[in-house]
Amino acid sequence: MDSVRLVDGTSLCSGRLEVKSDQSNQWWSSVCEADFDQQDAEVVCRELGCGAPSVLQGALYGEVEAPMWTKEFQCGGHESALLDCRSSGSARNTCSPGKAVGLTCSEPDDVRLVGGDSRCAGTLELKLLGDWRPVDAYLSAWTLKEAAVVCRDLDCGSAVSVGLGLESSSRPVWRTTPDCVESGSALRECVTSDSSRYMLDLTCSDSVRLVDGTSLCSGRLEVKSDQSNQWWSSVCEADFDQQDAEVVCRELGCGAPSVLQGALYGEVEAPMWTKEFQCGGHESALLDCRSSGSARNTCPPEKAVGLTCSEPVRLVGGDSRCAGTLELKHDGDWRPVGGSGWTLKDAAVVCRDLDCGSAVSVGRREESSPRPEWWINTYCVHSGSALRECVTSGFTSYMLDLTCTDSVRLVDGTSLCSGRLEVKSNQSNQWWSSVCEADFDQQDAEVVCRELGCGAPSVLQGALYGEVEAPMWTKEFQCGGHESALLDCRSSGSARNTCSPGKAVGLTCSEPEDVRLVGGDSRCAGTLELKHDGDWRPVGYYGWTLKEAALACRDLDCGSAVSGGRREESSRRPVWRIKPDCVKSRSALRDCVTSESSSKILNLTCSDSVRLVDGTSLCSGRLEVKSNQSNQWWSSVCDADFDQQDAEVVCRELGCGAPSVLQGALYGEVEAPMWTKEFQCGGHESALLDCRSSGSARNTCSPGKAVGLTCSEPDEIRLVGGDSRCAGTLEVKHDGDWRPVGDSEWTLKEADVVCRDLDCGSAVSVGRREESYRLVWWINSDCVQSGSALRKCVISRFSPYILDFICSGKPISGIMCSFLCHSDSQWFPLD
Repeated sequence: MDSVRLVDGTSLCSGRLEVKSDQSNQWWSSVCEADFDQQDAEVVCRELGCGAPSVLQGALYGEVEAPMWTKEFQCGGHESALLDCRSSGSARNTCSPGKAVGLTCSEPDDVRLVGGDSRCAGTLELKLLGDWRPVDAYLSAWTLKEAAVVCRDLDCGSAVSVGLGLESSSRPVWRTTPDCVESGSALRECVTSDSSRYMLDLTCSDSVRLVDGTSLCSGRLEVKSDQSNQWWSSVCEADFDQQDAEVVCRELGCGAPSVLQGALYGEVEAPMWTKEFQCGGHESALLDCRSSGSARNTCPPEKAVGLTCSEPVRLVGGDSRCAGTLELKHDGDWRPVGGSGWTLKDAAVVCRDLDCGSAVSVGRREESSPRPEWWINTYCVHSGSALRECVTSGFTSYMLDLTCTDSVRLVDGTSLCSGRLEVKSNQSNQWWSSVCEADFDQQDAEVVCRELGCGAPSVLQGALYGEVEAPMWTKEFQCGGHESALLDCRSSGSARNTCSPGKAVGLTCSEPEDVRLVGGDSRCAGTLELKHDGDWRPVGYYGWTLKEAALACRDLDCGSAVSGGRREESSRRPVWRIKPDCVKSRSALRDCVTSESSSKILNLTCSDSVRLVDGTSLCSGRLEVKSNQSNQWWSSVCDADFDQQDAEVVCRELGCGAPSVLQGALYGEVEAPMWTKEFQCGGHESALLDCRSSGSARNTCSPGKAVGLTCSEPDEIRLVGGDSRCAGTLEVKHDGDWRPVGDSEWTLKEADVVCRDLDCGSAVSVGRREESYRLVWWINSDCVQSGSALRKCVISRFSPYILDFICSGKPISGIMCSFLCHSDSQWFPLD
């Protein structure tokens, strides 16, 4: 019946209620508070696969204009769907503002840890559809960061360890999407059904945690004891010392305490812990320590203990403490970090944690046999999490080697090759110092850029990347320009005592990489190649979509991204792997590169001479045109020189649908240059520059008249093979080809986007069906969540797993049982 949904809420189980009936109208209507009660709410929550209603209130999720549902619902509370309920005979004509029903259903998840030494340790189990199952540990790749969410939900302390339990045979499990868990979504929204032998084991601390910090090893200390109370209490600074801090850091699996200070992570009101801790420093848990006999009654708000424990990380076997094999201590065990997929951007985090300089190189070294490793999720590292929060256990023969500079770095810049210059020398001090502009010249800058593995200096200016307080470097550098390191240069004999504000050296080095497209019909089409570390290689095909391709087109000064694909070679060869997420963050390509081997090579096509800029998608923006015959820069077009037929040609050239909006200044005004001639397209041409143009040139164009164009999105989307247009196999038409969408870890959260686009309400279930291998469209779920058009998120792949949806209104029993009740169908509803 595809007839009920909750919109504008904080989860799939909350929002403003909307109802649609094919019998009465074709649009969604809000419901007036006076026509809806608790029993009606119970039916809706059950229909959407949620728990019992917890909040029912008018305007809870915003006011709404008409249309409104016109009759009162009279549910008994036992019905399976809202439109199965009786309704009043008379119709309502009006509903006061602020009276549209807002509904919050409780989340139906149940979660527990079983088989451990306490309720805060053991195998993670989740109850969905009345079925308790363990959570898969193999494909889910949980780290301490995701585990912390579960520990918090269980009212336990901090996440201490994540492990893997192996059973003798596969059994049904719930597989979760870690990124979805981290985003704050309810666990129910992040789960798919699977089978596995690998079970997820978690350990949370029972009685101690650090909150409101920057990592799991920092925050305001809170303690809980079942003997004294059932709530978490902060600790007064006067009752806690360095030896107590050592015990807490050890209990939480962190390194030694580095900072201990009141109010470091915010002030706090009561409750406060009432007794003084008296640890010897050797205890394994804070509550094992002795405590004072007398109780404290008061503690000033700014005296709550804030604690930072160090990260247990090191580089070994290199020429200095800032180079070598990366090792991490986790669960009391020092292991190397496996060398897969790390870029300079990831390495920069380690260099900073070690108090070294900038990241210079990343490599991997192969050993003769696999050994235990710590695998670190680099996406987790990028988010600002501490390394320890991003670790899972594994085996590998590839070890990660990093090199950081010892004594020079650029900070607060836009890339690894820009920032405010800082220098450190063990001979003079142990801290980083900025350099005064008067003590640093172009030759000095050449040495720094070379030392950091960057190109030649392009900008050298005081306060370019912010002013800075002392300390300042006290002597003038006198480099010849040929030295390999800044501290190899001569320096002045006399020391500088002062440096004026705004004079700290800011430096931008050019990016050293070269990029090109080769083997295509123009310089804007072909195989993408990159020069890195002096080596030209093709870029491997690793999940690039048009969204990433658009950035490469921009760097090449080409137009919009039109297509991206892969070319299969007969054998594997060295390639550069460029992480799409890193590219999207606007990092330089050099920061995003790792070395791999592959037979799958990336091919891109950018438009040569036309692009849309500053729009909301690849198919919208201000029109810009470039012709090698007339100039080498991009020019906007005056709306007097451009009509609907011209727009049809541009939209077709960019691989978009028909033009939907054509308007001056739709995407911002623009200064010169402007295109000087009128386009006179017939509408059938394949490229704008193939069109005829006027003989006379335009000299001026009024402000606000630069052409803004929105083309419709070319994607077509449908659900096929189900019992209604709102249920079945998801298919997408892209590049003229209808294909099913392969199972790519979609959850209800992504499915909700598709249901909304199809005008089918909310997502009720997501499942996968296994067939023989075939071509599918694989759609990056993170890209969908970002609000991008599906066309930007599509990759071509082979897969046996096909994605099936049910959008709201479909009861799980009855007509769908042929899908849902047969174990071989691999349909996995999440309601």
